[in-house]
Amino acid sequence: MDAGGSVPRKHATVRQERLGRELRRLREAAGLSAREAAQALGTISVTMSRTESGLMGISEARVRRMATQYGCTDSELIDALVEIATDSTRGWWEEYREVLGPRFLDLAELEHHACSLQVIATAHVPGLLQTEDYARAVFRYWVPELPESEQELRVAYRVRRQRILSRESAAPYVAILHESVLRTRVADRRVARTQLEELLRRSEHPRVCIRVVPFDTDGFGGASSSLVYAGGRVPSLDTVQRDTPYGSAFLDAAAQLHAMRTLFRKVESASLDAARSRDFIHRLAKEL
Repeated sequence: MDAGGSVPRKHATVRQERLGRELRRLREAAGLSAREAAQALGTISVTMSRTESGLMGISEARVRRMATQYGCTDSELIDALVEIATDSTRGWWEEYREVLGPRFLDLAELEHHACSLQVIATAHVPGLLQTEDYARAVFRYWVPELPESEQELRVAYRVRRQRILSRESAAPYVAILHESVLRTRVADRRVARTQLEELLRRSEHPRVCIRVVPFDTDGFGGASSSLVYAGGRVPSLDTVQRDTPYGSAFLDAAAQLHAMRTLFRKVESASLDAARSRDFIHRLAKEL
């Protein structure tokens, strides 16, 4: 046990790491070194380091004391940080901690806590909108190939994530799909048709908006724009998730968030509205 009164964690989730980074940003904005802040708060440097790396929990009182020491007067931000610090909910994704990589779990946690979700898809149908057969076909394409048991585990996990869209308090979800996503057959005609029908079904939900960027849209240079933009309780706590050849990357620097918000607006402006997008998807389904 440390001087801060908490047992250090072996690993931190992306959300816990984010809390630590935000506290470090507040400290740095105040012009304090980690040692100076630790002395002012009556703790030790190692506790400060572990807290700012997300490896040590922190109480509401300590968060508010740090904010005061750092001269932060943004009450909404402070309350949002307290909410992260004091959230002791054990999410359903923890059931998978011993069998799936941490980035799988981090994405589910990000989606669970998001106040809004905005998605751009230029390669595959977004995970929250995939049918089981579509998801299965995507996982079968992994290199090296996954054993069938591993494929089914990932499919089950992806389907479980989708429950957030049907929650009574579901966050608004906007997905912008390039036509290439809709036309690419990850399996066969039956799977493709069923997936398009699923998109139409999902689009009927009042909090789900699906928009399409057709091939014949002029001036669209966003073929590599895939991302998930998760809105936080306050804008400065927004997070972007992007896929890379080496797994998921989570971005939260102010400049990165600004760039990704701008990118989303550009892609959104190139897309059809919700009604015309449904008509577009319906026509593609009929072709199959």
